[in-house]
Amino acid sequence: MQTTLSIAVVQLRPEKGNYEANVRRVGSIIAELVNHPARPEVVHFPEAALSGYFLEGGVRDVAVTAATMARDVDEAYRDALATAANSGFGEPQRPIEVVVGFYELWRETLHNSSAYIRLGDSEGPTILHVHRKVFLPTYGLFDEERFVERGHDIRAFDTSWGRAAMLICEDAWHSLSATIAAIDNADVIFVSAATPARGIHAAQAADAVVSAPSTVTRWERLLREMAEEHSVFVSFTNLVGSEGGKVFAGCASVHGPRGDVQVKGPLWEETALVAELKFSDVARARADTPLLSDLRTVLPHLRRSLDAIERSEPAVLAFDGVATDGIRTRAPDRSSDRAATIPIITAPPLATLGGPPPLEIDADLVERWLIRFLRDEMAHRGMKHAVVGVSGGVDSAVTAFLAARALGPERVLGVRLPYRTSSPASLEHAQLVIDALGIRSRTIDISQAVDGYLAHESDAGGGRRGNVMARTRMIVLFDQSAREEGVPLGTGNKSERLFGYFTWHADDSPPINPVGDLFKTQVWALARHLGVPDVIINKPASADLIEGQTDESDFGISYAVADQILNWIVAGYSAAEIVKHGFAEADVRLVKRRVDGTHWKRRLPTVAMLSHNAIGESYLRPVDY
Repeated sequence: MQTTLSIAVVQLRPEKGNYEANVRRVGSIIAELVNHPARPEVVHFPEAALSGYFLEGGVRDVAVTAATMARDVDEAYRDALATAANSGFGEPQRPIEVVVGFYELWRETLHNSSAYIRLGDSEGPTILHVHRKVFLPTYGLFDEERFVERGHDIRAFDTSWGRAAMLICEDAWHSLSATIAAIDNADVIFVSAATPARGIHAAQAADAVVSAPSTVTRWERLLREMAEEHSVFVSFTNLVGSEGGKVFAGCASVHGPRGDVQVKGPLWEETALVAELKFSDVARARADTPLLSDLRTVLPHLRRSLDAIERSEPAVLAFDGVATDGIRTRAPDRSSDRAATIPIITAPPLATLGGPPPLEIDADLVERWLIRFLRDEMAHRGMKHAVVGVSGGVDSAVTAFLAARALGPERVLGVRLPYRTSSPASLEHAQLVIDALGIRSRTIDISQAVDGYLAHESDAGGGRRGNVMARTRMIVLFDQSAREEGVPLGTGNKSERLFGYFTWHADDSPPINPVGDLFKTQVWALARHLGVPDVIINKPASADLIEGQTDESDFGISYAVADQILNWIVAGYSAAEIVKHGFAEADVRLVKRRVDGTHWKRRLPTVAMLSHNAIGESYLRPVDY
């Protein structure tokens, strides 16, 4: 076994669904690293590096056999080396070992797999091991088991430098996985992930040197404990980029056998990190804390316990009776002057425990997150220009501020769309945003278009008239986007979306929405951080469709209270549980009724399913595939 190992950990943004392009990119990165002065011996790529992760039914379009993938990556690597050599750099062949995540076709089934391959040998690539993901998440954002089969083995294997094992994403969330790898004498565990970032709460990121999504801090803790408990090196890498609004964080790392972070990648950005591992650190750590040795010693006994559990055998209660052979415990020392009692601390009442994540946000983190989201989503669609309907309200102001920072003000068009009864203040506030950002702008009065239709609808009340205005505005925004060869950005926040407080196929129509997962109170917090003018933040929220209308008067409840109740509802708490946590029953009932009565507005149109491959149910492809 070698005494040291140099590895490169790559956080990568693959081109969604484009296997050939990603293979070429991976080959080029390997060649670039081989020609770098650091010259790593192993290059570690993320889960699904050759295709992107959220492919749904598209998995079958990109799945290849392990041998095919190894051949393709090896050829791409050789081509990149040859190109470099013709430019005066590089060498014709330099063997190197790589860990690559891909969708695999194996025995006529599809798997989410990771392969360890030796590239660049004269006889061609050598596959040293293939790990097929064992734990397939099928909850929350994930529906993986619907599209791939699970593997059933976790094993270490020999390499040119020692023993390695591979885990894929959720495999690592089960502590038993790393334990099995360590018992099998792995020196390095390669953890490949495609884990979207989640969690914007200030309290959860406050202890970090640099603020990060709560899922990142959870991964850091998990990896540190994995390395420290088993005295192994842990190499972790993750995708970056946005897939359908799910933004991968990156934050690749290498942890040493004492749990120490030896190198760590940035949020959101593509990066290659090179670390030098000293295997003497493993021996030292295991001598100081022989947890793995202890586990090996007691493992035969633990196996018996596992077998008994598997057979549903009840635990055997066994202990000795009262001693009668003269052996006695010492009688209590009555002369002790210690207090006869100890302090008793009771837990808080159940009603004050638990609950959803806090509404407070890390605004700086959210800004960077949404800027990355906008850049990636625009790039996916091949669009360079964004169109924002700037209404004078805080939601459209925040969207415009984010767009200007993500794309540059010259690539953002702000459109004011007044109706003859619109508040003059709305026009003024919209202009404040346009002037503050220096974005291009247009003002298009929709009065004639709206009135031309409503002239024939004398019985149209305020609700219908408001819907006509909203849909007319969206016609204009999509047409202006076509004129710009761009895309309109949505401005609806999470509170409005849950309340159904929007015009169906109008406000919800834009294909990209940066603020749709922020409650209204969180939008206000982000607006203050971004520097949106105070007059916009502090005025009552209004759709400005009917004169004198405000959101909160329409709701019958303030955003401050509604957002808290909504936060409990979407976290899975019942109305009765929410009331126990101090909210007025009438308020909870009002909010829940609004949410329950508007699910249809948050879904695509209901289509009668007659075939075996109904679109959106059986025939599934992600929006950015």
